Amino acid sequence: MKSSIPKVMQPICGREMVGLVADALRGAGFEDVAAVVPPDSPHLAGVLGPDCRLVEQADPLGTGHALAQARGLLGDHRGNILVVNGDAPLITSDTLCALMRQHESARSCLTILTCSELPTEDMGRVARGEDGRVLSIIEKADVKDGDVTACEGNAGVYCFSSPWVWSALEQLTPSPSGELYLTGLVSLAAAQGHAVSTLTLDNPLEALGVNDGVQLARARDAMQRRINERWLLQGVTVMEPAYIDASVSLEPDTVIYPNTFLKGKTSIGRGCRIGPGSMIEDTVIADGCRVWHSVVESAVLEEGVDIGPYSHIRPETHIERDVHVGNFVEVKKSSLGRGTKIGHFTYVGDSWVGPDVNVGAGTVTCNFDGVDKHQTVIEEGAFIGSDSMLVAPVRVGAGASTGAGSVVTKDVPAGAKVAGVPARILPNGRPNKEQ
Repeated sequence: MKSSIPKVMQPICGREMVGLVADALRGAGFEDVAAVVPPDSPHLAGVLGPDCRLVEQADPLGTGHALAQARGLLGDHRGNILVVNGDAPLITSDTLCALMRQHESARSCLTILTCSELPTEDMGRVARGEDGRVLSIIEKADVKDGDVTACEGNAGVYCFSSPWVWSALEQLTPSPSGELYLTGLVSLAAAQGHAVSTLTLDNPLEALGVNDGVQLARARDAMQRRINERWLLQGVTVMEPAYIDASVSLEPDTVIYPNTFLKGKTSIGRGCRIGPGSMIEDTVIADGCRVWHSVVESAVLEEGVDIGPYSHIRPETHIERDVHVGNFVEVKKSSLGRGTKIGHFTYVGDSWVGPDVNVGAGTVTCNFDGVDKHQTVIEEGAFIGSDSMLVAPVRVGAGASTGAGSVVTKDVPAGAKVAGVPARILPNGRPNKEQ
């Protein structure tokens, strides 16, 4: 892969490749899952889940040798054992279930998944006799030009009967490289007179194994198409290109406009308009929201929130319903109360903003003194004039207002009007005695 990231850890639509394979197994109902991994692979446990047991293969001596390492865990099992490659991210739960049904109905000792069209030319081929019986798997390097008897691809997914498979592994002959291959079990079973059955894929792309960046891109495109079609069938309008992770949740009547990225554990409600050109990650968005040409990270947007264009909502921000955040606004680790409006060119950081506040253009909450972060509080109904600097820690009381260009360094009482540098209460802007 020419990457510092191990091949099976390469991400596809927000999920590691090997994680997609594990998800397909769980979706097919498999509860007893073992993964054969290289030494020092504790990171895989978090990807595969706590219910998946790891078995180390100390030396990379082939797929047959890899399966043999799992004998300590699975050797006492009397039944069927399904083997799937960790670099086949497009395999589906339905296909795995169908392969198991085929294996059980045919009463075979070995059933292999095949494809009539080859997603890649480097696949091994299934060789059959004149009577149609499976004889062996031919490696790509051994396929002769014009050999029409070997045009059926081996997808690398097998179902074996146990305990036959363990004794058969002991009889495998090493390849010229010294490795033991699972494909050798096919010719061994045929030579022993056992039934070898096959299941042909309806969609050959499920057999795509990823070995380089080009194949990774093909797998990503196919997975993205699968995800987008799923949401289209559930009442979501997806205008491509749109990039939606497998972990994202969407509700009907939402529109995803082109060049939008929905990442991580994002959840979007009904009737939303997202994009074009937006990036939403690990965010909860309620019904009826609009996010236009903006970035939203690890935030919560309640109903009817309007964001953008060209705004950035940073982590730990909570925006209550019917808030408007307009052009070129950055909000960080803050709460915005219901009905508040922040039109343009504003930074709000480490702040609590009450309901129905108007924040004028160019306002900055000066939250960092060079050492610590401090909070700004703006209470209900306050009016913050354009180009106001609110030097935290500071509080602007309910119904108070700041004049354009004010530098507010002290708390502003409720109902007061302040202006200037530093801001002072105006003669006609004092709160009444009741306040």
